[in-house]
Amino acid sequence: MNDKHMLDPDDPTGARDVRDSLLEAVSPVALSPERADALKQRLLSRVRASRAAGADFIHVRLDEGEWGRLVPGVRVKRLCGDARSVLLELQPGAAIPFHRHHQDEECVVLRGEAQLGDITVRVGDYHLARSGSRHGVVRSSGGALLYLRGTPIGHGMEVARDVISALLPGRGQVPFTVHRDEGEWTERQPGVRLKLLHDDGRQRALLLSLAPGARADFRDPPLDSECLVIEGEAFAGDRLLRTGDYQFAPDGVSQPPFSSDVGGLLFVRSASRPAV
Repeated sequence: MNDKHMLDPDDPTGARDVRDSLLEAVSPVALSPERADALKQRLLSRVRASRAAGADFIHVRLDEGEWGRLVPGVRVKRLCGDARSVLLELQPGAAIPFHRHHQDEECVVLRGEAQLGDITVRVGDYHLARSGSRHGVVRSSGGALLYLRGTPIGHGMEVARDVISALLPGRGQVPFTVHRDEGEWTERQPGVRLKLLHDDGRQRALLLSLAPGARADFRDPPLDSECLVIEGEAFAGDRLLRTGDYQFAPDGVSQPPFSSDVGGLLFVRSASRPAV
């Protein structure tokens, strides 16, 4: 068979060829100066409105911000000091010494896998270390990127306290882990699913799954506090968030509607509401 007539395995119906032919046949439409200027002004107005709507938020993209060295092979980037939220990156073979927690610390895996003591967590897994509990060595054989909330990292004296107090007897409460393939999903809107991870009566942690083309508009109840993209992409209002991007909403400011063209998985913390 002539190569020209062979089917493209990535486009067996030939739809791509039809689309390309149609695009080549389309002639550009010349706009009048008045029409072109009106469209420009509408676009600029929307940009200004979008910027104003996001002025109260803290945004940190994965490729932005400053990374600092924690221990050999481990670096950290602070996201929001008030929430004590950080990204922690472990190079292959790197480890963090065992330590004790003096407040609840949450962990979500964005890349790779890590061993938290005798527990292994992978992308999309959630881990909660209770206040008073003691963690074994945190390590990663192949490298990992973790999100931590409630960590003393960045507060030197508190980090030293956590390491030294781990020498004292007592393990405290057992850590709580929800693996990605565990737990129940609730469909809230078409293509929008929620999975509750933890709720202490004040704050709740959940996963938000968006199918391609889905839109999540949580006006009742609203989603506030913070979100982090674990996989895929999502729009928070007009702002595009990609894997590893973080957004924090101060008290009294609710997250805008979420949507996704390609699908996405987000970790969200918000004020406690009735059960999802």
